[in-house]
Amino acid sequence: MQQLAVALQNLLTALVLSLVVLVGLTGQPIGAIAAPADSLTVHLGTADGSLRFEPDQLQFVVGQRYRLVLDNPSPEKHYFTAKDFADGIWTQKVQAAGVEVKGAIHELELKPGAIAEWVFVPERPGRYELHCAIAGHAEAGMVGQIKIVAASS
Repeated sequence: MQQLAVALQNLLTALVLSLVVLVGLTGQPIGAIAAPADSLTVHLGTADGSLRFEPDQLQFVVGQRYRLVLDNPSPEKHYFTAKDFADGIWTQKVQAAGVEVKGAIHELELKPGAIAEWVFVPERPGRYELHCAIAGHAEAGMVGQIKIVAASS
């Protein structure tokens, strides 16, 4: 009986240490990682070649987990460039074409027909500029704004 008690105590200790390590490695509370992500799709350009983001105004809440699906229905490549926004979030992953990228992401290039999924948790409130970094695209209207707001209590 005493061996069972020791085994259960060791198991509990291992579980607690695993949780501490997980929080320490990710920098995020476990609830934010495990919570279902709110999903939003942004189109980079249009099928008829218009240079714009649809939608071009995005809003996220600090501490919530999001799944941002980016697609490019246009006949040319586009960039989702928002460095300051990317610096204000914790990126869990970016996934595209069977590849998963982790770590700091500042810009995504999408070729015609491409789709990418960006899973993240906003950390810093603010207003951030979004643009396509290809010469002439921002000037033609391929710009937007991303707003991160504090969580309401």
